[in-house]
Amino acid sequence: QVQLVESGGGLVQAGGSLRLSCAASSSIFTISVMGWYRQAPGKQRELVAAVTSGSSTNYADSVEGRFTISRDNAKNMVILQMNSLKPEDTGVYYCKARSSRGGREYDSWGQGTQVTVSS
Repeated sequence: QVQLVESGGGLVQAGGSLRLSCAASSSIFTISVMGWYRQAPGKQRELVAAVTSGSSTNYADSVEGRFTISRDNAKNMVILQMNSLKPEDTGVYYCKARSSRGGREYDSWGQGTQVTVSS
């Protein structure tokens, strides 16, 4: 699998912005999709946004129009720009990458970064 490192989490007031970054440690695997998931206390982990190598994007309904995901294929990095944050956006955000090598597919997860939005 690909090793992923996230950064950019923190504490912000409602209406504020945060920028999350996720970097893959190696380009030895072919990465097809990268995305962000989040998990709030008492809730299941859910997809926030994803982007393919061709820059096709997918967003959860709850973040559509507020969050923007982008990808730098050369740097194996994915960015999540979060604007107009709401308290319900609070949770641990995890970077995920789907990759392949030698005809096998793998899903890799980062360690997670905390995002807290105060009301």
